[in-house]
Amino acid sequence: MRILFVEDDADTLQFVTASLEQAGHMVVSMKDGRDGLFEATGGGFDVIVVDRMLPGLDGLSLVKALRAAGDTVPVLMLTAVGGIADRVEGLDAGADDYLVKPFAFSELLARLHALGRRPAPQIAVRRLTVGDIILDLDRRSVHRAGRRITLQPREFALLAELMRNPHRVMTRTMLLERVWDFDFDPKTSIVETHLSRLRSKLNAGFEEDAIETVRGAGYMIKGD
Repeated sequence: MRILFVEDDADTLQFVTASLEQAGHMVVSMKDGRDGLFEATGGGFDVIVVDRMLPGLDGLSLVKALRAAGDTVPVLMLTAVGGIADRVEGLDAGADDYLVKPFAFSELLARLHALGRRPAPQIAVRRLTVGDIILDLDRRSVHRAGRRITLQPREFALLAELMRNPHRVMTRTMLLERVWDFDFDPKTSIVETHLSRLRSKLNAGFEEDAIETVRGAGYMIKGD
């Protein structure tokens, strides 16, 4: 693993760095919190170990800054401040684990290996593309072949659901559950009505219908 270790105590810094390197890990060591944050934002680390009490920038602030920037790298806070309230504060700040000094190096190593094995968090897809249609979930916008298409909220949600499942037949029941949150069939043409409106807006000026009706089954958005 590639590990960033931020610790201002010279003896601890030297001992842990040497021991981690001997265990086969690559370690970048820093003594100052601001320098540690600068190094951390460069990315590329599998795990970060940070002392709580640091010159320049304390460990809590360092972790908070990382999380505020959207950095999800696992962080272990290593500190002599070990009260329950202190641990809770560290975890609430964004640390993934908290180890109190004095500590056994074997425990530190085991905890780092556990953090390194954690799967990377899945990043939610905020932009969907199928064929020449682009749907941006954050901007609530839809474009087809570069042309902006204005949709009503339910039409937008319906298109988003179809685009999340490209080349897959979505049944009427599935659309009722996912777009309208109905766990029963209201026996109305609500799906068909909204699909008709969506199609008219989506296909205006285009020869090909972007949404295919699969007779007796449901609907499917088409792409390349």
